[in-house]
Amino acid sequence: MTVHFIGAGPGAADLITVRGRDLLARCGVCLYPGSMTPPDLLAYCPAGAELVDTANLSLEQIVEKLVDAHRAGHEIARLCSGDPSLYSAVAEQVRRLDAVGVPYDVVPGVPAFAASAAVLKRELTVPEIGQSLVITRVQARSTKMPPGETLAAFAATGATLALHLAVNHVERVAGELAPHYGRDCPVAVVALASQAGETVVRGVLGELPALVRDAGMTRAATIFVGRVLATTNFPDSFLYSSARDRANQPESL
Repeated sequence: MTVHFIGAGPGAADLITVRGRDLLARCGVCLYPGSMTPPDLLAYCPAGAELVDTANLSLEQIVEKLVDAHRAGHEIARLCSGDPSLYSAVAEQVRRLDAVGVPYDVVPGVPAFAASAAVLKRELTVPEIGQSLVITRVQARSTKMPPGETLAAFAATGATLALHLAVNHVERVAGELAPHYGRDCPVAVVALASQAGETVVRGVLGELPALVRDAGMTRAATIFVGRVLATTNFPDSFLYSSARDRANQPESL
């Protein structure tokens, strides 16, 4: 049998992929992050499925459960909030499954930054304003950041930032980014995107700490920093422009 690492999306049950939903419906065992998984998402699991909240389990306990369920002949769903490619701890789980020969696959999901951008109704790659997005986090009670991956280093590029796990460190974020982006740079924060209690604040970088504090945001938030958040003065994309059509015309003799 197979362990399916399934991106559960940002929270709303209808933002899981069809593939993820269908896999949930056939798995006899489902491990899920309790603090981030709404009950209506677990409703896709079959009647009688064993549901295991991993919120208080260690990595070793989680892997042991996956291996035991596999050896017992079960197909297993391992739900990951958002998308498994980002901050999911999938890497260390599959490393251990590889070591004991347990098969697995990975099903993508809607990442929190994409759900948050949808809430904002903003494209994050605007022609001639911003064509790059840096997805990163701040270091607090977590593994250390690799050398060179600092807020200041990313800010020096001028790229749009999407910051995870940073809502409780906004003073530090604003202080480190302001010298590069300017205190007037647009920012937006989306907490609990697609979930009950979804909250949005918009403003400028210099106001970021006050915006977050006044909104009472403390968890599950994505912070965006960049000029793309507020600009309206930009050229149309070349993809659909008349200039593109002209460029593709053969030259006359």
